[in-house]
Amino acid sequence: MDTSESSTEEPAAPEGDKPPRRRWAMDTRPLRRPAYRRLWSSTIVTAVGSQLTAVAVPKQIYDLTGSSAWVGYASFAGLLPMVVFALWGGAIADTVDRRKLLLVTNTGIAVTSLLFWVQAFTGLDSVAVLIVLLAVQQAFFGLNAPARSASIARLVPEEELPAANALGSTVMQTGLVAGPLLAGALIPVIGLAELYLIDAVALCFAVWAVLRLPPLPPLTAPAKRRAGIREIAEGFRYIALHKVLLLSFLADVIAMVLGMPRALFPQMAAETYGSYGEGLALGLLFAAIPVGAVAGGLFSGTFSRARRHGLMVIGAVVVWGLAITGFGLSTSLWFAVAFLVVAGVADMVSMVFRGAILLSAATDEMRGRMQGVFTVVVAGGPRLADVLHGTAGSAFGPRAAVAGGGLLVVAAMLGLAAAVPALRRYRI
Repeated sequence: MDTSESSTEEPAAPEGDKPPRRRWAMDTRPLRRPAYRRLWSSTIVTAVGSQLTAVAVPKQIYDLTGSSAWVGYASFAGLLPMVVFALWGGAIADTVDRRKLLLVTNTGIAVTSLLFWVQAFTGLDSVAVLIVLLAVQQAFFGLNAPARSASIARLVPEEELPAANALGSTVMQTGLVAGPLLAGALIPVIGLAELYLIDAVALCFAVWAVLRLPPLPPLTAPAKRRAGIREIAEGFRYIALHKVLLLSFLADVIAMVLGMPRALFPQMAAETYGSYGEGLALGLLFAAIPVGAVAGGLFSGTFSRARRHGLMVIGAVVVWGLAITGFGLSTSLWFAVAFLVVAGVADMVSMVFRGAILLSAATDEMRGRMQGVFTVVVAGGPRLADVLHGTAGSAFGPRAAVAGGGLLVVAAMLGLAAAVPALRRYRI
């Protein structure tokens, strides 16, 4: 890493050599750096808290309308502003002090969660208000995510970027597992309003943690910095001119669009694994990939020191495709869950090294925009997959659609790696 990019980094605590017997365990080297530790700690509580709201909003909308269609409309209403503001937020993150942007956006998310609590506590019972609040919250999230991710490269050295990404991703994936379970347990006891309030309180901790970060101003200071359409377009041109960045995005598109079968989980739980109990099967299918991702994070020491980042991405996507194929061919629920857990581990490895490539291969003045596009790809890919797999499942049957999608992932990733060598050759 260029030493000019380390001006805001605080000294790390003495590290020493990790005992060989522990090199397989979670790689915690970035936590020795106080600034990164503060940023990471802000996600621990909020990772669970945000999932409380993610469960409470569709639950409240369904209770008010009795319609799953309205739940779907609300999800789309949140997706559009998140996509728009993630792209714009990436451009903003390249022009301002990222710490200040994080303070503003974290505060905005916290205030929105507080307003969720107010409408539930007062019994407003308005679907329109819920959808507007959800759209505003997702807009703030879109502004926040690129700045948060782009800041990591200023807080840890380049060789620790995979470990830092693994730490952050593990916390988020743990939230995806624990948050919904906790929400399901708490709703009958305390009600929806209090779930929103817990999330708001957790977000206050995030604001406090960000407040303690060092300033993160742009490393270059031209006479005039803007964050408009031209700057967003410059980000896409930058991706097109840097093959390794473009390929890292394409790898995620291949894995998620062709190989994310979650839209077929309800049908497979009912038809393929119904003998195990439809409710049990559905819960296990949805939980398996996040559980695998958490396991991958907990054992990140086994891969986080790899320097061939491109090969790690290619290998992880291929393993994902093979695991999804195995899931599609499985008639046993337990084999199906095992394959999905393996897929979750592969997804964690892919996520870690794709994130490291985006932070190391891009200059600091472009990192915000790269993370904005990354946010859009991560959020949009699975939604496109829902449409693709739902359609294919109806036409060919769910198992054939899943297995075929997994094989397409393997073929497309290997074909891309063979045709364009930039990704497989990339290393730090």
